[in-house]
Amino acid sequence: MEFWYKFLTYLFYPISPIYLYWRRLKKKEHPVRYREKLSKISEPRGDGFLIWYHVASVGEAMSILPLIENFEKNEKVKKILITTITLSSGEILKKRYSKNSKVIHQYLPLDICSLVKKFIDHWKPNLAIFIDSEIWPNLILETKKKNIPLLLINARITKKTFSRWMFSKKFAKKIFEKFDMCIVANNETENYLKILGSKNIKNYGNLKFSKTKNLLNKELDQNLLSRIKNRKIWCAASTHPLEEIFCAQVHLQLKKTYQNILTIIIPRHINRTESIYHELSKLKLNVAFYTKPEQITNDTDILIVNTYGEALKFYNIARSVFVGKSLISSLKKVGGQNPIEPARLGCKIYHGPFVSNFEDVYRLLRTLNVAEEIKETSELTKCLVDEFEKNKLKDAEIIETIEKYGQNTLNNVIKEINIYINSK
Repeated sequence: MEFWYKFLTYLFYPISPIYLYWRRLKKKEHPVRYREKLSKISEPRGDGFLIWYHVASVGEAMSILPLIENFEKNEKVKKILITTITLSSGEILKKRYSKNSKVIHQYLPLDICSLVKKFIDHWKPNLAIFIDSEIWPNLILETKKKNIPLLLINARITKKTFSRWMFSKKFAKKIFEKFDMCIVANNETENYLKILGSKNIKNYGNLKFSKTKNLLNKELDQNLLSRIKNRKIWCAASTHPLEEIFCAQVHLQLKKTYQNILTIIIPRHINRTESIYHELSKLKLNVAFYTKPEQITNDTDILIVNTYGEALKFYNIARSVFVGKSLISSLKKVGGQNPIEPARLGCKIYHGPFVSNFEDVYRLLRTLNVAEEIKETSELTKCLVDEFEKNKLKDAEIIETIEKYGQNTLNNVIKEINIYINSK
């Protein structure tokens, strides 16, 4: 299997620039920085100890912010390199660290031997940390060739992913045995990694519950806040196609009870915002874009958040959040988006039946009575009315419970990483 994987990536190499350029035209890659995925690197490495974190997308990027905050203060660590894959994660990290000379963001090169070798040779990391389920065979094998300590943090292996690896258990063992340590997010992953050949496994809980001290963009602009603060507000976050229509129908039902209802829609992919606008306008709803404040009036029904990194502002003023990618049966094997951010800010979470991608997280939130499954617009409407009628502050006890769980996980992960930093 290793031979065929390397062979296929080798065949892909000549067309990889065309592939990335096509994705750029589709606005799925950065218009200039997409070249970083071909290991065209302009940023110098600098001297001293460099920690490299690799995450895939927004959720994983947010989960490592508390780690970054901690190791920024470590005098032994001179540079922190963060690599990501998605455009959205790159935009958020650029916003956060553009003025921080110690933290560098790059897009990860495609998993082609010559590209990952060039990447590793340039950055020469002293410690490599992969987050969640980011397993790139050529990258992992090349990293270990250079005798770089390699950790897998907040590891999450789903049943579907595990089944795929078991088709080539020998290849899987060769990959997973390269990790010097794996810190898992749940018991299921711990069992899967043992079977797949990982040796040094620790289970401290899900790092995504840990809290960053300096949340970016948590406070809404006062001008906008003054215009909407007296309205009944709820959010629909990380929505996918069809879910916006579902939420618009909920809005129409709520409007029978509350004339001042305002629904905030935060789609998972902002390149869809124009099409969402047109779909919802057909329902005779007054729709506005967040980036066009002149559109927002007392008559606005739906506010579409059409820029990245703004969700916390709305979680901060809402008490109820529907989290998407959970109602679409065609996505049920990969269903669910991360509900931790709104839960941490004291919001009640609602979701559809398809949350397999975050089942362990939802399980914990349900035990705290924070999350509730809904299937029909009438169910969500009733839940939201109940929350509005309670007219209470956010549950401080639940917020404190989540923070304690997250802080305990964070402390244990930092302790383990420090072992590898201090051994150098």
